[in-house]
Amino acid sequence: RTYAWVANRDNPLSSFAGSLRFSGINLVLLNQSNISVWSTNVTGAVRSAVVAELLSNGNFVLRDSNTNGKDGLLWQSFDYPTDTLLPHMKLGLDLKTGHNRVLTSWKNSYDPSRGFYLFQLQIPGLPEFFLWKSDFLWFRSGPWDGIRFSGIPDMQQWLNFNFVYNFTENKEEVAYTYRVTTPNTYSRLTLNSEGILQLFTWLPETLEWNMVWMSYLAACDLYRVCSRYSYCDMNTSPRCNCINGFGPKNPHKWLLEGGIGECVRKTQLSCRGDKFVQLKNMKLPDSTGVIVDRRIELKECEGRCKINCNCTAYANTDIQNGGSGCVIWTSA
Repeated sequence: RTYAWVANRDNPLSSFAGSLRFSGINLVLLNQSNISVWSTNVTGAVRSAVVAELLSNGNFVLRDSNTNGKDGLLWQSFDYPTDTLLPHMKLGLDLKTGHNRVLTSWKNSYDPSRGFYLFQLQIPGLPEFFLWKSDFLWFRSGPWDGIRFSGIPDMQQWLNFNFVYNFTENKEEVAYTYRVTTPNTYSRLTLNSEGILQLFTWLPETLEWNMVWMSYLAACDLYRVCSRYSYCDMNTSPRCNCINGFGPKNPHKWLLEGGIGECVRKTQLSCRGDKFVQLKNMKLPDSTGVIVDRRIELKECEGRCKINCNCTAYANTDIQNGGSGCVIWTSA
């Protein structure tokens, strides 16, 4: 048996004597002493009867009995994920309500209470997902580049297993979702208790889950493993390398400590005739404080960067069809 959602994960029943019942328009879970341990916490008034229903896609909903579809929904479990994202669930921010749908790992494989890992959308500049281990930032996905998250290039392997994923960014929401293109196929994306995302499909022939993808974190994937103005390469020693035009502030210490240290410019910028070096196959840097304009192309983006003496880098926001949009990093 696999549990995709747990209502009262942090407030378990102490015995089997519990009950799930309606209280007004809300569903309430009561313990053996008839004390509420969980509720849907819906506010407002509904004139007709309220119905609780488990839909075929795994969504547990509370709805107005006289209205079908989204308009009749009062509450849904899909808005409150635990550790698992099912097809058509949304992971990310509802801009109308401010509610952020996140994944939180189980404490261990037997205990569904909140574990150490949290996978959530944040918008420091460009939206991207961050994996936290308790209070420590462990990994960031890199921004969506129109095809995938720039820091998870192997996401494109999902297409080989008939998965289609989508990232939506508009006035109402910033959210990620996926679906399966083959009919009658069950799948789940789970953040396990070790902080690893795992994608599974159900094999009806063997009655078991088959893992088709997992988020392997190499040394270079960890958050800020290298210092500013450097990049990580698993094929070099040390792994951290200063980008062209920069060098270790203390070369001797850099080699002794395995590339841990500060990279500094070899030549200071003059803001006249300065040029840019192209870096390929890179996760875009932290986007806190960036300048974003999705209306212009890369050439105009470069032009804006050249006349801004504080500009340190620029890139497309979308790499599809030759690239579009502009994001600019500055030193200010």
